[in-house]
This record gives sequence, C-alpha cells and structure tokens, in this order.
Amino acid sequence: MSGKPNNDQHYTRFILIFVVIRLALNLFAISHFGFQRDELLHLALGDHLGWGFKEVPPFIALLAKISTTIFGDSVFATRIFSTIASGLLIWFTGRLVVEFGGGKFGIALACLAQMCSPAFLASGYLFQPVVFDQLWWLMSAYLVVRYVNTGIPKYLYLLGIVVGIGLLTKYTMAFFVAALLISLLLTNQRKVLWNRHVLVSVLIALIIFLPNIIWQFVHHLPLVTHMKNLRTEQLNYIKPTDFIKQQILVNGIALFVWLPGLISLIFSSKLNKYRFLAWTYLLVFVFLLEMNGKDYYLFGAYPMLFAAGGFLFESWINARHYVLRTTIAALFVLPNLILLPIALPILPLDQTIKTFAALHIAPKWEDQKEHPLTQDYADMFGWDEMGEKVARIYRSLTPDKQKHTQIYADNYGEAGAIYHYGKPYHLPEVASLNSSFTLWAPDSLSAKYIIYIDDKGGGNVAGRLAHFVGKYVKLDSVRSEWAREKGTAIFLITDPKPELNSIYQKELARKRLE
Repeated sequence: MSGKPNNDQHYTRFILIFVVIRLALNLFAISHFGFQRDELLHLALGDHLGWGFKEVPPFIALLAKISTTIFGDSVFATRIFSTIASGLLIWFTGRLVVEFGGGKFGIALACLAQMCSPAFLASGYLFQPVVFDQLWWLMSAYLVVRYVNTGIPKYLYLLGIVVGIGLLTKYTMAFFVAALLISLLLTNQRKVLWNRHVLVSVLIALIIFLPNIIWQFVHHLPLVTHMKNLRTEQLNYIKPTDFIKQQILVNGIALFVWLPGLISLIFSSKLNKYRFLAWTYLLVFVFLLEMNGKDYYLFGAYPMLFAAGGFLFESWINARHYVLRTTIAALFVLPNLILLPIALPILPLDQTIKTFAALHIAPKWEDQKEHPLTQDYADMFGWDEMGEKVARIYRSLTPDKQKHTQIYADNYGEAGAIYHYGKPYHLPEVASLNSSFTLWAPDSLSAKYIIYIDDKGGGNVAGRLAHFVGKYVKLDSVRSEWAREKGTAIFLITDPKPELNSIYQKELARKRLE
C-alpha cells in the first residue's frame, strides 16, 4: 500500500454498511429513557430563534425548529438529526481511509473502532451541539485531505462553508481550525495556504459566522461571561492528569487503533503528506490540557486518527492473512461492546443499573462525586414527572387565580421541562433567570401567585425568598429514584411583596448585560 488515495467507487457501498449499522444502533436506543436536560433547553431555543444564545451559537436552535416541524417533539423525533450526524461521522471516517489509500480492511477497522467507542456511542445520540461539532471537525479534516490529494479548489470552498457552520454550532470549532492552520504551516503542506482560494474560503466562513459575531457584541459578549462561569463552576475542578487519563480511556480498547494512527501520521512515510493531521490533534490536546478543557471537547479529533490507524493496520497485515486481520479487528472492537449499555441506553433502566454495578463503574458527575449512573442518564429522568406535577398544581387553582399566576424555575433544565411538558396543559410560559431563558424572561415577576420550582429542595424559598412573600407552601417534589433532580421542590407562593419583583428585575437587568 502506497498511501495514495484510492478512488475506487465500489468502496462507497462498503462504507454504507457501517453507516447503516451505526444508524440502527441509535434508532434502537434513542427512545429509551427520556429527554436529557440540555435537549429540553435546545427545544425551547427552537421556539425563540435568534443569531445567538447565552451558552451556544444558533445552529442547534435552528435544527430544533426544523426537527419539531418535520418530525414532532417526541424523544425519538428529537434525536433523529443526531443519529444522522452519527452516521455521517462513520461515512467520512471511511472516506478518509480511502483518501489515505486504504481498502476494505482499513475501512472496516476504522469504522468499527469509532462505532463501538464509548466516547462516540455516548455523544452520538443526544440532541446536543457535540455530535455536530464532531462532524464539522471531521469534515474539515477530510476536505483539506481531499484538496491535498486533488488540488481542486471546490474543496476549499466547501471547507469555508463547513467551518462557518461549525462556528455557528459550537465555538470549539475555532480551536480545531486554528490548530489545523498552524499545523499546515509547520509541515510541507504549507503550500496549501498560499493561494487565493484559501482567502475565498476564509471569507465564506466569516460571512456565515458574522451574524453571530454581531449578536455577541449587541448582547454584551455573553460568551465571555459563559466561559468565566464555566471555568469557575466546572473547568477549575478538572485536573490535567484527569484530562490525560480520560483521553486514554474514552475510546476503550479502540485506543490501540487511534494511537498507532497518530504515531503513523507523525512517522510513516506513507502518510507523510497528511502529517498536519497529527499536529492538529496534538495542538488541540495541549491547548485543552492547558485550559482545563472537558474530555469531550477533543472527541472530534479522533475519527481522523481512527482512519489513519485503519490504514496502518491494513498496510501491515497482508490481505492473504485473513484470519489475522479478523482477529485484530475483533480484538480492537469486541471488548468495547461490553460497555455498550454504559454509553448507549439500549437496556431497560433496571438492567442498565445492574450493568454499572456488575462492571464496578461509578461515574463521576460535575459535583466530583461518584454515582450509580452517568450524569447524562440521571439527567433523563424526572422531567415529565415535574411537568405533570406543576400542571396539576396549576389546574387545582380556580380560573381566576390561574389568571394571576406565574411559574418560575431555578435552572434551565426545570424551565425546559415546564416549557415542554406544560404545552398540553396550556401553562403560562415559565420564567427563569438561568441560561438563555433570561433572553425572553418576562419583565416582571409580580403575579399574586407564583408556582416556584426550587432546585435546592426548599432551600432557596426558605433561605432567600421567605421575607419577600406573604405565604409559601411546598406542594410536591420530584421523587424519581434515579433523577439528578430528585428532591427538587414545587412551591406555591402567595402574595409576593413588591420587593421580590424589584429583586427579580434587578437580577434580570444584570443577567441581560452579561
């Protein structure tokens, strides 16, 4: 194998086999459990379209609007686009193997390694920007490789479109693009940058991204505030050693595919002209290590390493050694299947919990404590219960009292749950000063009755609000055993004093300036 691109189109059908398998895996699992916290926020964003939001660029909101319009707003429907993105990740991984000059064994090993990786199983089905961010990173790498192999300018123009959309999806796209440009400068492929087509590509990306840049400045750069809060509340707790450990573990046994792939991109003469991909990975890795980045920020850089690893093993093992090739593929793929229920909800809840216990896995959450389920799984329970209980309390009020009632939620997950599950009950729109709900929060909180969702189980009402209300009574709480929101209390506040509204308005004004 020479490392020259293999353009034989019969590989297309072969790659599609793995795409279909990946799609089938997701379709089997995506309706299990319920909405994850972030998904409820993203659905709400879809009903409040804009060129930006407090915590994410606008792409996920637009996709939410398209998704609910075409497919509806069920859990299954909401995750269809994420499933499609997961399939496309497999597709471009396979195509990248072909660009490297690989054949069927390289394609199979790379696609299967990625498909069964716990990192990609866990991030590839939820309706979040993460899986789309991974897709844009991979597509960017593929398009640059494609241009290196062909010299056709259209691939640079397409790269501009992908980068622009990527920046509208998740700002981490900027890390990858910066690393990619620096890596090209550090290698023999720097010549790629010295032509007018690159300038056109940059211009295309800037034009696509410009509306969000303008939105950021008009809204007082909420990205800066979001990053400060993220660092204070989460990133400062991430140790460099933990980040390194997670990068070694997140892909499971597939480590032995992507790591040789990385090494081969650096040292192999067959992949010499694609060496910039290795430096891209390493630069992003070092940057995230220095910035205390979350482990999943780097996931988008692994598919290109899987592709290089697949090519490497194919070049090492002659096609006549069919048994050895099969053994290698099984060795680097099948052990990850043990972790399948940990990463993808393919089993009922009780069996999933037993699997965690049997494997002696106690995941750490953002609170840095160990729990019996992953945080994502725990964030999929209790929301429907919360919405139904709030609706029941609201409907228990007389029609006259309902006219003078507002609903307030402490965090965006609760607000998203009330917003989503409250629609059939025609609840008043929920107010919250958390996350992007601040952007459309009512200007005042002055109703005679307030249904208050307290994420401290009563601590906020009793500790902060008691002096500013006439009366408050706890009417219910989230009791779902495995919900992260277990214990969240639902209060009915009566006769709030004007001071409460004054505090609310000052806080709202402050948050809108952040």
